[in-house]
Amino acid sequence: MKTSFFCVCLITAAVIGFTLPQAKARHPVFSEVSVHDPSVIKTGETYYVFGSHLASAKSKNLMQWQQISTSVNNNNPLISNVYAELKETFDWAQSDTLWAPDVVKLSDGKFYMYYNACKGDSPRSALGVAVSDSIEGPYKNKGVFLKSGMDGKSEDGTTYNAAIHPNVVDPQTFFDKDGKLWMVYGSYSGGIFILEMNPKTGFPLPNQGYGKKLLGGHHSRIEGPYISYNPETKYYYLYLSFGGLDATGGYNIRAARSKNPNGPYYDAAGHNMLDAKGKEGTFFDDKAIEPYGVKLMGSYNFAAQPEKGTGYVSPGHNSVFYDDKTKRTYLIFHTRFPNRGEEHEVRVHQLYMNKDGWPLAAPYRYTGESPENISKTAAAGTYKLIQHGKDITAAIKTPKIVRLNTNGTISGEMTGTWKKTGDYKAQIVLNGVSYDGVFLKEWDSAREKDVMTFSVLSGDGEAVWGVK
Repeated sequence: MKTSFFCVCLITAAVIGFTLPQAKARHPVFSEVSVHDPSVIKTGETYYVFGSHLASAKSKNLMQWQQISTSVNNNNPLISNVYAELKETFDWAQSDTLWAPDVVKLSDGKFYMYYNACKGDSPRSALGVAVSDSIEGPYKNKGVFLKSGMDGKSEDGTTYNAAIHPNVVDPQTFFDKDGKLWMVYGSYSGGIFILEMNPKTGFPLPNQGYGKKLLGGHHSRIEGPYISYNPETKYYYLYLSFGGLDATGGYNIRAARSKNPNGPYYDAAGHNMLDAKGKEGTFFDDKAIEPYGVKLMGSYNFAAQPEKGTGYVSPGHNSVFYDDKTKRTYLIFHTRFPNRGEEHEVRVHQLYMNKDGWPLAAPYRYTGESPENISKTAAAGTYKLIQHGKDITAAIKTPKIVRLNTNGTISGEMTGTWKKTGDYKAQIVLNGVSYDGVFLKEWDSAREKDVMTFSVLSGDGEAVWGVK
């Protein structure tokens, strides 16, 4: 009996000794891919992203990605013999590549890819749809249904004018809460537009022209629209990229919302997004559009020495996935990085809603974390703080140092107060401005450990992040 008891104790001790450290250990593993302008769709247990230049990738967990395709060529598995298959598109756009697509599954069980091409130095573009029985292709062309940049009569019967008519690129097709199918699209030029679609054919319903304008115009730098409905807040959220996509373009992700899929959309400050446009006769009038939209993130770096830190340059052209089962929302986008030029990769961050129903991006990339009850003691401490602001700039935002004191005050480079308003909800006042959001425990890839963070938003839609 003693021997048996001793053996049981020894085995139990060994099990505890091996399992406890493993239970505490957490070291997420990532596999990176490059897909510019990633548009997400989930089928079965797999997430797919489709992007510009017919690039694509897939993942089971939003952390380890596998590249499927990388460039437009006749051996691309998504559209075989692509130059013949989409000849009308390439001929019209005078281009040899494709821009940001979107894939949706319709009621016939088939996958519909909304492809597009653009000349680039002008809004001469074509947008069409191809269909496949398999999400990984091959897709067969069903035809072009929108063109822009023409000399003469446009899709709405009037003479094409790039200041007021759309550039027919960057489509996203989605179902609203009532089962209607819509396509939002547009980049720069005359702005962002939305069309009601036929869910049986995948083509637009007749007699809409270019559809209804949601925002933009006069060549303002607004593109990459993506609409996602949140059944908890009962709002449609329109996500957009402002600025230019390259490393010095100041790309940043913004959001507006509406009770209706086709608008009108408003931002947190109450601006009607229809007013977000450049002044007549201007090109790339960034100052005119800077006040509009909730800016979720722009270029930033938490480290004083960029090569040692974690940060993004020109994050943008995002898509959003809302999981009906888990109620989680994921922001999927491409980004460049400090000191890495134009190299880009896919990133995924969780989105949370603040008390006013506005989305907040978690400061660090998704690693399977869930919100948890954060004690006041755990939340207190010294933080690096990033103010994303509302500007469109090539400058990389760098941190200020603040301390959240246990007595509810904030000291350091900014002063104010802070408090928990729920298990993980946060209210922070900085230099007289009130921000609402969340405390989150997240994985810091640079320090390779879990750290406390917060993500908060002002009433005017300015995001502030903190990392302990």
